[in-house]
Order: sequence, then structure tokens, then C-alpha cells
Amino acid sequence: MKSFFDQSKQDLLEWVDRPARAARVFQALYREGVARFDDIATIPEATRKILAESFSLALPAISQRFDSEDGTRRYLIRVGDGETVESVLIPSNGRVTFCISSQIGCALGCTFCLTGQLGLMRDLSVGEIVSQVLLLQRETSSRRFSIVLMGMGEPLQNYDSVVKAMQILQDDHGLSVPPARITLSTAGLVPGIERLARESFFPNLCISLTGVTNSARDSLMPINRKYPLKELVSACEYYQSKKGKMITLEYILIKGVNDGRDQVKPLAELARKLNAKVNLIPYNRVEGLEWE
Repeated sequence: MKSFFDQSKQDLLEWVDRPARAARVFQALYREGVARFDDIATIPEATRKILAESFSLALPAISQRFDSEDGTRRYLIRVGDGETVESVLIPSNGRVTFCISSQIGCALGCTFCLTGQLGLMRDLSVGEIVSQVLLLQRETSSRRFSIVLMGMGEPLQNYDSVVKAMQILQDDHGLSVPPARITLSTAGLVPGIERLARESFFPNLCISLTGVTNSARDSLMPINRKYPLKELVSACEYYQSKKGKMITLEYILIKGVNDGRDQVKPLAELARKLNAKVNLIPYNRVEGLEWE
């Protein structure tokens, strides 16, 4: 049976004969927390029956939870085929951020990243991406949240599912998450950035930079060998020309690798060129990897 959470409001018109009824279904399930199609009183009984026979409302299960001292909570979520994916709830000043995944594992092989060492197992479906948000919503009393696609995987390698999931999450009759509160982080897939720039919606864009020379990025992030810095910067400028939004450059500080004073000037010059915010991130030591 198909997952309801794979469906956009437009998709529902194959089963629900009127747009207004599709909107009521979205509103009931996403906004009002209705748990069964039979309980949606604003649509006809026959429509409720069709939906119940066509779609599952089951969500993945949280199999483990890990709590940090600062209040951050990391969840292992078991999806339908038994694989697990990570999602993180990050509290901050009366609001929360949901960090969600787009893939199980990752194909890009960044040498400092534990997920990159796993390799890619598979892409997540639209419903599996959306479901992470619904599960994390249940784990907090805060109604104000932001979403960042910075979990497992490279979002732009699962482009169609990620974009459709973001559209569902933004839907006015659903969770109605504004684009300003959705952020996508990429290691630098240039064609994906350019394609995203042409979409009608506009998430915030973060670039996992972690090096300001091709030699540094080549050693840390193999994707740079295919899309070197010059091409990446050009794609960022194109995105900005279409969206008019500030880009964030994420720079993970790795001892003895990219934290020298010689990196400061080129990083500042690049940030100035792109009018970008720089997010300096201390490296989080991972057992089995040599970096500090």
C-alpha cells in the first residue's frame, strides 16, 4: 500500500475528485493531527473509504534516542525495509531545528564524515523525508521549528524526492513551513544547485565548503575533483541571481588540515565575493577517523 506522505495535494486528485477536498485531507492529517481517514469529517464517507483502501498513514518507528548535555537529541529511525536513518532535534532560544536526512548513507565519500564512510545504501522516499519531520514534531512541545537537510546523505543527489518533500512541507493546507525556515546543505553538486535556482520556491542554501583551495577540497571532498571551486562559486552566484538570498558557507575546522592562518584571507575573500555568511564548525571527533 502506498504511503500517504508520498503524495502532494495535486497527487490526491487522482483519488479525491475536488481540490477543496484534497485541501481538507491535508489540513486534517498534517495540521489537525487526525490519525485515521475515517475521522476526517469534512469529506464524504465514500472518499474516506477510497483513501483508507489506497494509502497507509503509518510512520517509521524511532528505534533509539541519544541525548546530549546541551539538549540536542539524535534519533535512529527505522524505515519500512528495516534500515535506519538519523534525524536530530536541536533546541535553541524557544524554538527548535529539525535536522533531517535525504539518503541512507552517502556516495560522496568526504574523508572527514562518518556517513561518507558508509557508502550509499539508498535514497529516501518522499514520504520517508516528510515522516522525519512529523516524528520530530511529536518529540517537542514547540510549534515553531525550522528544517535543515543536513543529515545523512547529499540532498541534491536525491533531487526529485527532496524537492517534492519540501513542497509538501510548505503546503499552505499542511504544515505550511515557509521557505525561509527550510535550509538545504550540499557538498557542491553544481548541476543540482543550478537546477534548484530555477525552481519556483527558494530554500536557504548552505555549501559545505571546508576548504578554500582546490588542493584542500580535493583531499577532503572528492566531489571537488568533478566540480572544482570555480564552478561551485559560479553556481552559487547563479543561485543568488535567481533567488536574491544570502548563502552560508559551512567550514569545518580540522586541526592541521584547514585551520591555518593562510586559509583566513582566501575564505574572507570568497565570503565577500558571494556576500555569504561563514559558519565555522569545530570538528566533532569520530571514532575510527584520524581527524581532530
